[in-house]
Amino acid sequence: MPDIANKSLAEKGSARITWAEMQMPVLRSVRERFEEQKPLRGLRIAACLHVTTETANLMLTLQGGGAKVVLCASNPLSTQDDVAAALAVKHKIDVYAIKGVDHDRYYKHINAALDMKPQITMDDGADLVSTLHSQRQQLLKEVIGGTEETTTGVTRLRSMANDKVLNYPIIAINDALTKHLFDNRYGTGQSTIDGILRATNYLLAGSNFVVCGYGWCGRGLAMRARGMGARVIITEIDPLRALEAVMDGFQVMTLKETAPIGDIFCTLTGDISVVRKEHFDVMKDGAIVCNSGHFDVELDLQALRAQAKEVKQIREFIHQFTLKDGRRIYLLAEGRLVNLAAAEGHPASVMDMSFANQALSLEYLANHHTKLSNQVYPVPEQIDKMIARLKLESMNIKIDELTKEQSEYLSSWKAGT
Repeated sequence: MPDIANKSLAEKGSARITWAEMQMPVLRSVRERFEEQKPLRGLRIAACLHVTTETANLMLTLQGGGAKVVLCASNPLSTQDDVAAALAVKHKIDVYAIKGVDHDRYYKHINAALDMKPQITMDDGADLVSTLHSQRQQLLKEVIGGTEETTTGVTRLRSMANDKVLNYPIIAINDALTKHLFDNRYGTGQSTIDGILRATNYLLAGSNFVVCGYGWCGRGLAMRARGMGARVIITEIDPLRALEAVMDGFQVMTLKETAPIGDIFCTLTGDISVVRKEHFDVMKDGAIVCNSGHFDVELDLQALRAQAKEVKQIREFIHQFTLKDGRRIYLLAEGRLVNLAAAEGHPASVMDMSFANQALSLEYLANHHTKLSNQVYPVPEQIDKMIARLKLESMNIKIDELTKEQSEYLSSWKAGT
């Protein structure tokens, strides 16, 4: 039986799912073919993803392709309860997701999804795969493959593969160019700003906005914050990314240097304890800290709590930490993904490409899993390029093709100066 917050929200969720579907033409074309050809017929798929309107359209695509789908949340605060209700009530998909669940119930939901004995896993952060390998090993013999949506999950899975403990092949959706170049940059950039503004109603113009990490997500956030009039400061540990940020026109400093002057701090690194006690010690009164990386570990919340003499919630997504010297630091969305906890996540038109990659990669796994070893694989190039072409077609944009002469020139070594 599904475990959702409120069945009566199903109508609202259904309407919002339809709105998102209108902005997902690539996934819609995949869904139409899946409904006709049933390439996933009979497959059991356990998905651990953010339960949003866009994810709902992916679930319906897989269901239309003949799969039996179970869905649980990949973050305790990212579930949209009306969407969960719509999937459970309207589409008879077993959903285990409620916004705001505690740690124990979160993992209870993951185990409930695994109870269906999946043949394919879909993950966003690798919690499903990790639980399967550490606690439910008896189910591994049923699994033929899986997919992983995000940078953090891919990192964890590559570590498992390197340690030779990964028991089935995984396709890294995040590595697709049509995913991380667009979803991570444009999706994270816009949705993180959206989450911060919904939580705070803060004027970004004129503020010192500190972006911790200049990967694709950090690039997107920096670009959008600058567009809102903020003075954007980048912190990095990678010299190449730091140099790129400088060349892109941003100020680059150490976090120690920027901690006393920053108004807003947002982490997007995928690593642990990026903002720590020594940074909280020197932050100005009123500093805002948040995270748009997958896990809440990027902020050392234990250190922040230890420094506080009082903690209280002052807005729906804001906790005020009053430190022993009287300074106040404001934590957004409990340190979890601010773009999903305080807002709605990425726009549907961006997730269109990401989830088309998911659907087509599952089809690829169904057809080719016997030829794959227990490694992390990129999305096949032909899938990536096909999605880009379909997206361009949906935007009524045409591009040139190589002439025969150009193709021969590029494949020859004989032509010179």
